[in-house]
Amino acid sequence: MKKIIFSFAFLLVIMMNAQNKRFIYEYKLISDSTKKDETKTELMFLDISKKGSKFYSRDRYISDSLIQVQSKNQNLDFTKIKFGIISYVVEKSYPDYNILFFNRLDMDDYKVSDERKLSWKILPDKEKIGEFNTQKAVADFAGRQWTAWFVTDIPIQDGPYKFHGLPGLIVKIEDKTNSHFYNLKAIKDLKDEEWKSETDKKRFGALISLSQDKYKNQFLDSRNNPTKGMRQILSSGEKVVMTDEKGNKLDIEEMMRKRERKVKEDNAKDNNILEIDLLK
Repeated sequence: MKKIIFSFAFLLVIMMNAQNKRFIYEYKLISDSTKKDETKTELMFLDISKKGSKFYSRDRYISDSLIQVQSKNQNLDFTKIKFGIISYVVEKSYPDYNILFFNRLDMDDYKVSDERKLSWKILPDKEKIGEFNTQKAVADFAGRQWTAWFVTDIPIQDGPYKFHGLPGLIVKIEDKTNSHFYNLKAIKDLKDEEWKSETDKKRFGALISLSQDKYKNQFLDSRNNPTKGMRQILSSGEKVVMTDEKGNKLDIEEMMRKRERKVKEDNAKDNNILEIDLLK
């Protein structure tokens, strides 16, 4: 994506009409701490409206739209759809900034209420980022030390992921290990007046509400027991039949063994997650 130049006039428009904006961030992450030269990248949307903000992956947004279209046309082949690497969604309500974190583990969808507070230390350091005159702030969150650069010219006390609470929009934020990095790339008007909450999204199963502590337990259980949901279905007596692309019946036990091996291999490579304290 091209570097965006923000003129003073453009910033003035944002200041006068802070609602119904889309802030586009580039998210760079190193998921495997043993391979620090392998960086993954995803574009993320921070949609702002009067009721609050919603933070999610651009690829997720596109894939969800494609799935809806294909489903209406009875085309259930989703193999060519790019789902991206970020599946979670973060919603913040205004003016209280209550945080809801949505994510899927195994076969279940979760809505997590995160009441942890961010305690920022604002420093005198300044940095020019594009046309933004930003100021530095630091905080500890989720097992990492973070450095943020915020701009008071955009009077929105918000930012990417769960970060918020500074006297202006967070333009750039990075953890001390240089493993997770968000950088503002563009600002656009939103066509819709307000975003739709994940709470109201149509889904096959129930949306399970959890506290942050209980979610941590579920997160660890999911990593250690990746086929737990399927085994619970089988133990209940529910008949489950799986087939390949040609309609041939598959051995469920063998499929689950393969999935367990695959997930555990993936987990070993995904050892540097953003909220690193979830693994402790």
